[in-house]
Amino acid sequence: MITDVEDFFARGCGRCDRFDTPACSARHWADGLAALRAICLSAGLAEHVKWGHPCYVHAGRNIAIIGAFRADFRLTFFNAALLRDPEGVLQRQGPNTRHPDAIRFTAAAEVARLAPGILRLLAEAKGHAEAGITVPKDSAEPDLPEELVEALNADPDLAEAFRALTPGRRKSHVLQIAAGKAAATRRNRIARLRPKILAGKGAGEY
Repeated sequence: MITDVEDFFARGCGRCDRFDTPACSARHWADGLAALRAICLSAGLAEHVKWGHPCYVHAGRNIAIIGAFRADFRLTFFNAALLRDPEGVLQRQGPNTRHPDAIRFTAAAEVARLAPGILRLLAEAKGHAEAGITVPKDSAEPDLPEELVEALNADPDLAEAFRALTPGRRKSHVLQIAAGKAAATRRNRIARLRPKILAGKGAGEY
């Protein structure tokens, strides 16, 4: 993954084999990404690289992160449950996303059109960061698939590592495993995810 933020806008995130090629999503959406970046910087946010992407920080807290995908590019907000969104521009990124947290774009012109709303959301998020307001943690965790229970019972090292994960990381593994429709698929996913669990990582971490 990249460590210099300028690389993202010129070459991509470095997380796949399309990095620094014409097929890279960051290159495809270059104009829109540059416009999003300008808005975030104009809002007075500090720019860093996190997880291979431009992440915007204020008062020691992550505020928003830019991402580029094949079908769209996005500005995703941290602690989005705290934000008021009367215009309804925030969307859930997937069926397991708890709150609408991202604005999706499919054209650079959409960034300019939504700029006032984006700046309002960023200003509100900054205010929450300055006040130390956070989203109450959800202590509820999903039920473990039967195959995962069996694997944990049979593998003490895996069980210990799984218990040591943060609730969010445990949940990421459970959701990915449970999404397998067949028992064999779920067992294969457990085997594939085992190294990440032992390394203390979530299912989507590298």
